[in-house]
Amino acid sequence: MNKDVILVWFRNDLRVHDNEILWKALQRADKVVPVYLFDPRQFTELPNGLHKTGIIRAKFLLESVEALRNALRERGGDLLVLSGKPEEILPQLAERYQVKEVYHHREVAEEETRISSLVEEALWRKRLNLKHFIGHTLYHKEDLPFPIKDIPDAFATFRKKVERETEIRAMIQTPDRIVVPDEFEAYELPSLTALGYTEEELLHAQSSPFEGGEQTGKEQLDAIVAGEITALASVGNSHDGGILSPWIALGCLSPHTVYHTVKQHEAIGTLSKKMASNLILGLLWRDYFRFMFKKHGNRFFLPNGFSDDPHTGSTSPNSLAFTQWKEGKTGDSFVDAAMHQLNEIGFIPHAARLLVAHFLVSELGVNHLLGAAYFEEKLIDYSPASNYGNWAHIAGVGSSKKDNGLRDLGKLQALIDPNGDYVRRWNSKQVSYAE
Repeated sequence: MNKDVILVWFRNDLRVHDNEILWKALQRADKVVPVYLFDPRQFTELPNGLHKTGIIRAKFLLESVEALRNALRERGGDLLVLSGKPEEILPQLAERYQVKEVYHHREVAEEETRISSLVEEALWRKRLNLKHFIGHTLYHKEDLPFPIKDIPDAFATFRKKVERETEIRAMIQTPDRIVVPDEFEAYELPSLTALGYTEEELLHAQSSPFEGGEQTGKEQLDAIVAGEITALASVGNSHDGGILSPWIALGCLSPHTVYHTVKQHEAIGTLSKKMASNLILGLLWRDYFRFMFKKHGNRFFLPNGFSDDPHTGSTSPNSLAFTQWKEGKTGDSFVDAAMHQLNEIGFIPHAARLLVAHFLVSELGVNHLLGAAYFEEKLIDYSPASNYGNWAHIAGVGSSKKDNGLRDLGKLQALIDPNGDYVRRWNSKQVSYAE
């Protein structure tokens, strides 16, 4: 008797808890084939000279994939890891393991959705279905009080309506046991060298204090809601509720897990209402940008965004202004400190991002898309919608017109560096996280 097999294609959902595609596959099939693919298109140099994925982000990703594999193995399963184009490899794997369907979480940005379409077309030629799930947002698309085409562009209106009219779903169960086919083949994860990074880059990546993976993300969340001082406290700043975005971006933590954990600890008093509000506000902005990408598509990648003004700043990646900004040599002590931190560890606090983006666009006259592309290379918490959506707002060409531009630069800087310690630390000649 034939047993049903479902292939689970992991992308930015690197966890076993609250993971709909994994849970549903285990409910509907006898066995699953968990797969993660390192797409070579994600590790290339772009025409503008920037890299698609910088070394620190690649290191964090590799750690997260390894952690997922370990979590699956602890439950009797495994993770099949290969390098190559999904539209070429997934149909081959589907045929090899005689799968009934392929499950994955739907993305919203053009590049990711195009790859999904290529996979869907390739599978369809083999009479197989690519089943889409929606598991990256706090509010489920099907529960929204409006269709995607009618989502309010104003963030405040969007927030008010979803908070008033939409319930947040409960977390999905975590599987205790995962069964893979008897002939399942396990492969070694690629090294960072195999992904194209140099020994010098590998040495530099060790400067980052961040470690990828589901368990590490859960530990960080637990420490924040318990009011503990975490090892990453000096990297960020307390006003934003703590650092969770790197693990959320890769799906090591789900928005539902963060939300329900925050609300639980707010209710028992271990987490202040202010910090709880800031954490949930971050999730709401993340939802907003993902839904805006779904509604407006590639408009976020236009030089003038949602504006009719053709004067959008320099688009030359080789300009002196852009080079000095990237290297932290602008002469503005705060901007330079923030860029040093970004280059050193792959992360800067949210307020610092706003300030360095404002400086690049407003003071140096560089188009915001270049800055967004540099953040894409460097940030370990990069996600297309949040990154390009935020940059468009800083440049004054974003979808929520009321939120375009910055109004109180001094207040933002004071949130991060009231005593000048941040500038002194990251502008020192020997910057080290261990200091």
